Amino acid sequence: MISNISMKDFLKLKPEGQIIDIRSVQSYNNNHIPGAKNIPIEKLLNEPHKYLNKFEVYYIYCQSGIRSVNICKNLKRLGYKVVNIEGGYESWILER
Repeated sequence: MISNISMKDFLKLKPEGQIIDIRSVQSYNNNHIPGAKNIPIEKLLNEPHKYLNKFEVYYIYCQSGIRSVNICKNLKRLGYKVVNIEGGYESWILER
């Protein structure tokens, strides 16, 4: 089971950990959650060890929250500490 956090709670709590945007470089460059690092989903799925440390917590989002759920499941299975930001970038637009 993966951990989830709503965008509303994420913005209220400002939890510790790195924010990862798994959308395309173009989408990230158009706009993103402040402080987020862009690691496109393909790169993160193929070589997570290049980008993540198993001792840190990562908050992961995509455009709408669907792809981020799936990548969080895969990364958690590999031993990474990940939290899915529900609703993704679209929920950030609505909550900010």
